[in-house]
Order: sequence, then structure tokens, then C-alpha cells
Amino acid sequence: MLKRIRMRTPFRGNGPWIVIAAVMVALLVTPFALAAGENRPLRGGARNPSPNASLSYTRETQIIASTSTYGTRQSNKSTTGGGAIYGCRARAGSNSCVRASNLSNGRAFSFSSNGGTEVGRIDGPAAAAPFTTSATGVATGLNADKVDGQDAAAIAASANRFATVSSTGTLGPARGATAAAHPTTGNYTVTFADDISKCAVAATVASTTIAGIATAVIGADTKTVTVVTRDAAAAAAPADAPFHLTVTC
Repeated sequence: MLKRIRMRTPFRGNGPWIVIAAVMVALLVTPFALAAGENRPLRGGARNPSPNASLSYTRETQIIASTSTYGTRQSNKSTTGGGAIYGCRARAGSNSCVRASNLSNGRAFSFSSNGGTEVGRIDGPAAAAPFTTSATGVATGLNADKVDGQDAAAIAASANRFATVSSTGTLGPARGATAAAHPTTGNYTVTFADDISKCAVAATVASTTIAGIATAVIGADTKTVTVVTRDAAAAAAPADAPFHLTVTC
């Protein structure tokens, strides 16, 4: 081919051959340059840019749009397949695998499901927090099963403990209390399962026939309450009497 071209252009010197050779080299090299990673066209149904890890993209790939809907859309019409999956190898304290950042004042993300009993799921180590937030507003419609590791029943139990104790020191219906003792006349000790040092305690004589009064003090071990019942008609001397003890935290 080069010989034919040269025969048709006699007495032209070597200049044209240099130009022609440069063009042909460029045409031959371009496909190999595109195969090196960046600037290679995306291929449907294949790994981009190549299954060869050494040819991975080394620069950020940007898709910029200016539209009133969405910049990109990924969908899967299969009833068993997902729409998109993102993976990374970011270590703690570095970039997250997925980030949605709204540079204005609207929502940064939105999830929607047309059916089923679960809109989404977060999997992770059992001891890890599902997520953290710096926002302090009310999460409208959020129905949380546990708060600070406790469900509603546990929260009610820890916030409102109580004990009913007979005049002989027998522990009756209670919440959070594990034992009661009656060491001396009018003196009782009620033991609770957890630390109640930051709680308020109050005791009342549980009788409509005894004119008695009761006082309660948290013990030094932070789990026991000492209750003293007195006979109001006998100069407030210690006297045995049934009582109710409440612990509010």
C-alpha cells in the first residue's frame, strides 16, 4: 500500500511518508490505549473496564446530569434480582461505600417499597450500632423495639420499681425487688436486682387500721433500701407494720 502511494506521488520527498506513518501508528495504538482502563467505553453484561485487576480505573468516574428527574437510573425487571449493588474495601474512619449528599435543603435519600413486611435491612456485627446520627429531631412514625438495649416492658420495670412487704418481712408482689428482711422491730431491708443509687424511694404504711408512718433510705451498697415503720400513736416508736415501697428512676 505504501509503495503504491509513493509511486503516485513522485518527487515529494520523505515528508508525506512521515505524516502517513504517524496516522497509521495512531490508528493501531488507539484500541490498546482504550483497553488500559480510563476512557474505555462501558460494555454491557461484562466487567468494566476488564477482569484484569491491574486495569481497574484509577480516577473517579463521574456522571453529571441536569434534569428534573434523576441523573441516572438502574433497574432490574427480574422478580428475583436487585437493582444495584455497591461494594468497597474502606476501613473504619475512611469513606463509606455509599454516600448520598444533597447540596441543597431537601432529602439526601429515600427508600420505598410497594409491599412486603419489611422495607429494608441493615446487617452487621451483633455489637455494632445499626447507624448513628447527629440530628436530634423527632423521627416521625419510627416504631423502635428497644431503646438503650431495653424494650418497653424493661424500661417500665427499670423506671418504676416497687415492693410490698408484710409486717413480718415477707416480700409480696414486687417489680425489681428480689428479697426482704426484718432484722428488728420496725426495721426492714428490701433488696433490688440493680443499682438504684440514682433513684428516689418512698415508703407508706399499707394499712387502714394502723396509725403508722414509714421512712426509706437507700443503702450504701446502692441496691438495698432500709425501711423503718413507726407507730404514730406511741411517740413514733418503731413498730412492725406492712408497707409499700416505691422506687422511681
